[in-house]
Amino acid sequence: MKASHQTQTDSSSSTSSMVVSSRNYVIEAPILSSYKEKIRPLLDAVDKLRNLMVMEEGIQLPTIVVVGDQSSGKSSVLESLASITLPRGQGICTRVPLVMRLQHHSSSQPELSLEYNGKVECTDEAKVSQDIVKATNEIAGGGKGISNTPLTLLVKKKGVPDLTMVDLPGITRVPVYGQPENIYDQIKDMIMHYIKPEESIILNVLSATVDFTTCESIRMSQSVDKMGERTLAVVTKVDKAPEGLVEKVAVDDVNIGLGYVCVRNRIGDETCAEARAISDQLFQTHPLLSKIEKSMVGVQVLAQKLLQIQATSIAKNLPGIVKKINEKLNSCVTELNKMPKSLSSVPEAMTTFMQIIGSSKELLKKILVSGEFDEYPVEKHMHGTARMVEMLNQYSDELRKCGGEDLTSNFLMKEIKILEEAKGITLPNFLPRNAFLILLQGKVKEISGIPIGFVEKIWCYIEDVMISVLMRHSESYYQLQLCARRAGHNLIAKMKERSIKWMMEMVEMEKQTDYTLLAYWKVVLRRMVDSMALHLKLSVANLVHQDMEVEIVSEVMGTNYGDGIQKMLEESPSVALRREKFKRSINKLKESKEVVGKIMDGIITNGDRVLV
Repeated sequence: MKASHQTQTDSSSSTSSMVVSSRNYVIEAPILSSYKEKIRPLLDAVDKLRNLMVMEEGIQLPTIVVVGDQSSGKSSVLESLASITLPRGQGICTRVPLVMRLQHHSSSQPELSLEYNGKVECTDEAKVSQDIVKATNEIAGGGKGISNTPLTLLVKKKGVPDLTMVDLPGITRVPVYGQPENIYDQIKDMIMHYIKPEESIILNVLSATVDFTTCESIRMSQSVDKMGERTLAVVTKVDKAPEGLVEKVAVDDVNIGLGYVCVRNRIGDETCAEARAISDQLFQTHPLLSKIEKSMVGVQVLAQKLLQIQATSIAKNLPGIVKKINEKLNSCVTELNKMPKSLSSVPEAMTTFMQIIGSSKELLKKILVSGEFDEYPVEKHMHGTARMVEMLNQYSDELRKCGGEDLTSNFLMKEIKILEEAKGITLPNFLPRNAFLILLQGKVKEISGIPIGFVEKIWCYIEDVMISVLMRHSESYYQLQLCARRAGHNLIAKMKERSIKWMMEMVEMEKQTDYTLLAYWKVVLRRMVDSMALHLKLSVANLVHQDMEVEIVSEVMGTNYGDGIQKMLEESPSVALRREKFKRSINKLKESKEVVGKIMDGIITNGDRVLV
């Protein structure tokens, strides 16, 4: 027998006085009373945190997660622990995460309730099974699919162990009729979500009738807990396959660090008391099963182990939970404070509006005029002056390529033909003026589309930069963003139209030239580039310093007598949702902090260690 199983024996001995078996399953002992005083409040605190959905904030809680292959006997194990009847049948019986909260109850009258979808419904032992099915259908639908939405079953009953467990759907590889094709992947994802956190204790239910090394649940638990340090195995159906069971649990080929507990499943219409009595007799009298150490058999032993493991896990993780709650609360408060203050009046909105315009102007001046990009160090698209120079150089290259001559063939043939056609009765060796004009105007006409295309391209880029800056500074004010975007589009359209008109005049001007210098064409090209650069520089400066502000103020203030400013009081849907999310998280975390704070204060006041 492995050393780990010797540890099981010692562990069992140390906790045997904690729960004493009897006909009522468990009865109170002095150490159990101490447990109820010190550990029960801790477990209640963890349950309160779970009800507060603090796990949605990324704070993991100590949780016993029950996993197993389909038909491994999970339901029978949970029935034995809770002394109630759970849904059974062919296929997947558990279709949602079933959070089972078991609480020892001094009254002889059990109290059962179901919590799901924000409501609490009372039930009783006679109909709890059908009520679970009804609630499951409401959560996951009436078919055979599964859902991640949890269903909580609270069982207050005399003699049950104080445990909180999460039962997950049994693992199945082959979908049956009515199940989605990816049912295995859905179940696997759900199980991994619950067992991956280090705070989770894995209760792996294995059937004695199968080879443990082939169990899918073992593979999943080993993927997150290779050494089995937080895995406890329950071997079911031992009466159906007793041969070799002693060796299987002794050799431990699958690394179950917390050990094994062998149990007999409840069969047919057996009551929980009858099933326990038969189980006790089986492990005492069966020629093979009686050889298994008594610290490894029976539901009572399982309950003891789970109580101790749960208490130890809570004690170990509670300080970390307190720390994470505080860190998350501080983070949410900081993020909420970073958000812009909600505007409550028109003067306040007007002040904010002018601040946004001012900050946008300053940033655009840096990007498009001064060539500073300290606020966008890695976003090259926002390095305005550099990108505009690139586009000017590309524009110059395109002009030269378009106006160049092919020196390898048909050299000067076009010019010679034009000169032939321009002959007249004139003095010899004088170039006819009309021939020069035809040549020059033809070349200017050839390239006239390039400047127009450049104007379109450069203003589209400037519009993109300007809108990006405006959206960045007004991201918290949805209505202002709409006005700023409209104003930006309108302004750029005007600037673009103005530049195109100026460029067309320049092209026409070049057609009217009277010069006859041989190198004049190069002068034309240079002038078209230099003039465009000067025009662009002046236009961008005007845009940044005055035109943009005038256009946006006109857009915001000119509609319905300043209705745009009034609309600034309305938050954008995304900002409102984000603000509300932070507020909900802060309220949730404050409640959680109060819950754990009371527990920690009690521990410090009483001078008790949070250990069992």
